[in-house]
Order: sequence, then C-alpha cells, then structure tokens
Amino acid sequence: MDKVSENNTLESLRRGDEATFKRIYEENREKFLNFAKRYNLSEDENIDAYQDAYVIFYENVMSGKVKSFTSSISTYLFSIGKYLIMDNIKKNKKQVSSEFNLSRVEADDNLIETIEIDEPTLTKEQLLLVKYFDTLGKKCQELLTLFYYRGYTIQEIMEKENYNSENVVKSQKSRCMKTLRERIKADYL
Repeated sequence: MDKVSENNTLESLRRGDEATFKRIYEENREKFLNFAKRYNLSEDENIDAYQDAYVIFYENVMSGKVKSFTSSISTYLFSIGKYLIMDNIKKNKKQVSSEFNLSRVEADDNLIETIEIDEPTLTKEQLLLVKYFDTLGKKCQELLTLFYYRGYTIQEIMEKENYNSENVVKSQKSRCMKTLRERIKADYL
C-alpha cells in the first residue's frame, strides 16, 4: 500500500469505518499467526497476542496517538504484536523485566527489525538456521523472509518482487529451501 492509500485508510479508521477495521484485521490475522509460530507459543497465545495487538492498534488510531504511518499498517500492527509476544516469553520464563512500554512502538516501529531473542534460548537447530540463512543470496533471503517470516502468499510475493508467475516463485522458494536444508544437514550430522 502506498503512502496516499495508507493515509486514506488512516482517515477512514479515524472516522470509525467498521469495514476498514474489519479488512485490516482479516488481512493481517493469518500473516501474523504464521509469523508468530516461530516463537513456540501455543496457538491460543498467538491468537491472544494478535487480538491484543489489534485492540492496541484500534485504541491508538481512535485516540489520535497515530498521526501517520511511517511504515505499512501491517508492520505497525506486527511490531505491537511482537512486543506482546516478547513480553509473554519473558513472563513465561519468570524473568524480571522493566515495565512494558508500548509508546516505544508508536515512536519507532522500525524496532521490529532489531528485536532478537537472546542466543542462549536458541536451540542448536535454530542457531544453524541463523548461521546458514546468512550464507544464502539476497534473493533467497528476501523470498524466504517474505514467505515464512512476513507471512506473504506466493501470489503476494510474485507481485511484490515482480516474478513472472507463481510457479517461478514456488520453484525459487524450493531451491532456496533445498540449499538451506543441505547446508544445515551437512553441519548437523
């Protein structure tokens, strides 16, 4: 969505347009749940995180805290959800943390790109995935990130990355995954 569309959508949301709120909720729900799987929480916890993130998003829009979007609405919504997930992980591990401050999300939603799970909590397989993912070419990294991390469909990736057909995207994804699996398997055995 371009900036004009984002701002038009924001105006519709501020007017309380139920159809726009419903569309945003539905367009992002499955993508978020796919994204959230990587944190090994239960499906119910992931659903709760998405619904809580959506409520916060709604409240921020309706209260006027959101003046404009510096990124996509999806990124903004995902960043809220990711903070909620990280907070849930910390609570489950009974770690003491400072008070959770969602105003940081509003101030700079680019932080979603910089949040990392502490390495000691990563399994051997996850560490190998991180290690060998970085050895893939930029195209493979982008394709796999869009599909597995961002929850894009094959059709959406085809349009975003200007592929000729869905079959090209599928075969490229397959080759990238095969390369990644082979590299991990060689190190793992």
